[in-house]
Amino acid sequence: MGRVYEYVGSVHVHSNYSDGAAAPKEIAEIAGRRGLDFVILNDHDYMAKELHLEHEGFYGNLLLLVGLEIGGRYHHYLAFNLKKMVRGKGLGPQEVIDEVNAHGGFGFLAHPFEKGMPFHENSVAYTWNDLSVTGYTGICIWNFTSRWKERVKSPVHGIYCMAFKKYTLKPPSRETLAFWDARCRERKVVAIGGSDAHGSKFQWGPISLVPISYEYALTAITIHILLKSPLSSDLGIARSQIYGAMQTGSLFIAHDAIAPGEGFRFSFLGNSGVCADMGDELEFEPGLLKVSVPSRGLIKVMKNGAEYARELGTELQVEAKEPGVYRVEVSKKTPFFGWRPWIFSNPIFLR
Repeated sequence: MGRVYEYVGSVHVHSNYSDGAAAPKEIAEIAGRRGLDFVILNDHDYMAKELHLEHEGFYGNLLLLVGLEIGGRYHHYLAFNLKKMVRGKGLGPQEVIDEVNAHGGFGFLAHPFEKGMPFHENSVAYTWNDLSVTGYTGICIWNFTSRWKERVKSPVHGIYCMAFKKYTLKPPSRETLAFWDARCRERKVVAIGGSDAHGSKFQWGPISLVPISYEYALTAITIHILLKSPLSSDLGIARSQIYGAMQTGSLFIAHDAIAPGEGFRFSFLGNSGVCADMGDELEFEPGLLKVSVPSRGLIKVMKNGAEYARELGTELQVEAKEPGVYRVEVSKKTPFFGWRPWIFSNPIFLR
């Protein structure tokens, strides 16, 4: 497959321009200390007065980019590569997607099937209800904050989930994965994961605390992009590299709080010698699917949403005998809590 360069980042991060607790520079400094390569802000369009592209740039070795989260009560859309503010007020979900595309951007449906927090928030959920929309690049299939909150049903649950954050996190919901798999059978739909980091205080009577800090959330659910060349030190080129990988699906999602996902690979080698990596689409020919993980896990190859092969270890190789959309799920065994969700790849499309 040739050499690839892997970079780890957190997307869907909120700053104090909307409902986050820290300024962009502070977030960049935290992310840099936590070892990330890039962070993308997605502040709410109805709260931020401007897009604040002036904050884009390198903070040491950390690249900060600025996107947007468009939407109010429903239909939240993560938009990237915008050059100006896009307001969702008065627009339907398809109109938002079309407006982002018209401005040269691209986007992902954010937490489309979230359930909300039963305790304190009365399970208010910001779902995506119009599933007939088209023109979006992909779906955020794994939102850390959304999935974490869904387990908090009482103060006791809250204390438990705060104490064991990485072990209590749910995987992407079955409904989300089923929707994604169905769309991928029709066309390429890229999956990303997001932290939805706010660093906000939780207030309940006299109790005031920060249940999920930026320090934790930024490195919980990350995306690992794979590039053919090193990330440029030029802002414009680096932006294009990261956004290019997000648009093509040359990335995987990792729950790095469980174990570092760096080094995961998923590829296809056809009998004719043709190669493919995550996000690639090829005319089908028989060949070999190969998975490599950085440490021991339960590896599952999924075909059109159904389990196709599994292996316990660090490698799996299996023949692709039929056309299909092939992707990978990996679980990690943990003390006391058993198998926990770890890595979700983007598919290789063998049409």
